Amino acid sequence: MASVHESLYFNPMMTNGVVHANVFGIKDWVTPYKMALLVLLSELGRAGAQLGLLERRRLNRLLLPLLQGPDMPLSRLLKAIEESCSHLASSVHIRLKLMAEGELKDMEQFFDDLSDSFTGTEPEVHKTSVVGLFLRHMILAYNKLSFSQVYKLYTALQQYFQNDEKKNGIDESDMELTNTEELEGKMEKEELDVPLREEEISCSGPLSQKQAEYFLSQQASLLKNDETKALTPASLQKELNNLLKFNPDFAEAHYLSYLNSLRVQDVFSSTHSLLHYFDRLILTGAESKSNGDEGYGRSLRYAALNLAALHCRFGHYQQAELALQEAIRIAQESNDHVCLQHCLSWLYILEQKIFDSCVLLEHSVNKSLHFGLPYLASLGIQSLVQQRAFAGKAANKLMDALKDSDLLHWKHSLSELIDISIAQKTAIWRLYGRSTMALQQAQTLLSMNSLEAVNVGVQQNNTESFAVVLCHLAELHAEQGYFAAASEILKHLKERFPPNSQHAQLWMLFDQKIQFERAMNDGRYHIADSLVAGITALNSIEGVYRKAIVLKAQNQMSEAHKLLQKLLIHCQKIKNTEMVISVLLSIAELYWRSSCHTIALPVLLQALALSREYSLQYLASETVLNLAFSQLILGIPEQALNILHTAIEPVLAHGAVLDKGCAMFLVAKCQVASAASYTPQKKIEALESAILNLNEAKTYFAKVDSKEQLRDVLYFQARLFHALGKTHERNKCAMLFRQLHQELPAHGVPLINAFK
Repeated sequence: MASVHESLYFNPMMTNGVVHANVFGIKDWVTPYKMALLVLLSELGRAGAQLGLLERRRLNRLLLPLLQGPDMPLSRLLKAIEESCSHLASSVHIRLKLMAEGELKDMEQFFDDLSDSFTGTEPEVHKTSVVGLFLRHMILAYNKLSFSQVYKLYTALQQYFQNDEKKNGIDESDMELTNTEELEGKMEKEELDVPLREEEISCSGPLSQKQAEYFLSQQASLLKNDETKALTPASLQKELNNLLKFNPDFAEAHYLSYLNSLRVQDVFSSTHSLLHYFDRLILTGAESKSNGDEGYGRSLRYAALNLAALHCRFGHYQQAELALQEAIRIAQESNDHVCLQHCLSWLYILEQKIFDSCVLLEHSVNKSLHFGLPYLASLGIQSLVQQRAFAGKAANKLMDALKDSDLLHWKHSLSELIDISIAQKTAIWRLYGRSTMALQQAQTLLSMNSLEAVNVGVQQNNTESFAVVLCHLAELHAEQGYFAAASEILKHLKERFPPNSQHAQLWMLFDQKIQFERAMNDGRYHIADSLVAGITALNSIEGVYRKAIVLKAQNQMSEAHKLLQKLLIHCQKIKNTEMVISVLLSIAELYWRSSCHTIALPVLLQALALSREYSLQYLASETVLNLAFSQLILGIPEQALNILHTAIEPVLAHGAVLDKGCAMFLVAKCQVASAASYTPQKKIEALESAILNLNEAKTYFAKVDSKEQLRDVLYFQARLFHALGKTHERNKCAMLFRQLHQELPAHGVPLINAFK
């Protein structure tokens, strides 16, 4: 039986230079790499006071990742030591060389001398310290080895040292390598002449339990906080498969495989890994040991709950509901209130797909506070705020609710939820059209330092909250005409969230939208049309809306009207009020262009009623501007000027540059139309005031490179200068108009019939 056991578990380990009896039973074992670390610790103790304070501090910071991390080639280890203390690296190399080229008794003597570190009244190493525990584990593991295993460890040490010597071109003729494939694999990793980075060190062989736990916790932390510094999905899966090859019942490895599969939206693999995680959790008995007889049932109900969350993430709502019902049933049988509260929060998410109801969520928040679940309670409060923001509740009440949730965050140091709260405030202010407040919240989050300590010096700034805030920041800059700054932000987003990361779709959509707006402003409708497909792939509603805008700009009125009507019905069904108002404004513009001015008024009044009902102030101001334009067309410019004064202030304070230009252009049009009934002197003053407003509008349009609008402004200015008898200014405007007209010919639509 011993030979069978050795062939199953021992020989595969020896191909990687690892000596142990059973990978499943021993938590730690001796390897050549760990012997090199023992030599380093021994030399560090010998050096004593010879080391400077700075060198000792560097070595102490280096020791922990070396002890916890996976095995690495000797050349990389020596390079890491040399960066901290060069003469210590040479001492370690000489000591290893003497041991590898000496006799077996030298290695025996080395392990015998390790125990001296704990002797004396003031020992060099404390037994309970990190280094002390490592030394004791290694001494214990070495003492448990049989003579044959000690000899194999010695030969593995020789091969470990000789591989490094061959890489450096030393003593090539004196070595007989028994495994060339292993050497080639190691050489590929050694050829990477880069500074030591823990996340880049792969698990080339079987890891001890501590090494495996460190590797898994490190990668899980990176996936949560900084996905770009984690291993790529393919590399991470390869390392996990390597771990599972030596220990198929390692439950945590299955769970990290589940998280890794979620990164690439792999439904089958993520479901498979999640089920295996809970199966292994039950098989290992970890749950039952800590929870008595409840362990088995606890795993089952949380397995069903996680499966429901997985199906909900991929849009499989029917399967999610079935799994959630199973989790609720088992939790009720076990009287598990914590699990029931999690089930209740997910039940609200599923119910939200069918009808809007806050009853479940309010109940969940109250119960979570009662059972001391601040994380779940805070998420519930933020979900309530989001739902009520879409329902048109007042901003002050929503901000008061978020303030209450922030108190929970700071009290319990929930830094992740602080980030989410600030990102949500940014989005809410954007929804209400308060760009200044949104910009302030975005800057607050970007200037914050995370409270949560993350391994390997990673700040918690690569989460979805930061992606949302940066996307809003890019769009805000683009709206103000700072396209270079917006491009820099998007470039930073692409570096921080690569295309294969899970939050990349956010910046992809904003990037496409900004490019679309720039192409429309520049009159390049064919380029804007080519961008519609990309926007539709990321957000179908936005894609259809922008397709209708392109058709409208190309004077394909009937096709645009059909598309907008279908989109209006769909948005009313799913209660996307913001898009409903935008569609109504576009439909009203179609009616203007078709000379159906009276039909546009009811549509605009409907949009105004919706925007005021849902507290969308900026959309309400834009709708009022459209109503003023309708009154101008219908021949009552005085009334149009009166209502313009109530709407133009929010637009100038919070609006996009293009909207500011359109508003000033409309004011000038109304002033000119009203001046027809004025006395000659008053008429001249009105026209001069209109020219000043047109100059301001021209500045805004030039900032966003809106050539079509610039052409229209120049046309009006030329007419006004002609009426005032200013020939030189008229000719200058006429010349600029002609240049733009040749570059961007009109589509045969009268200029007075277009507000934007």
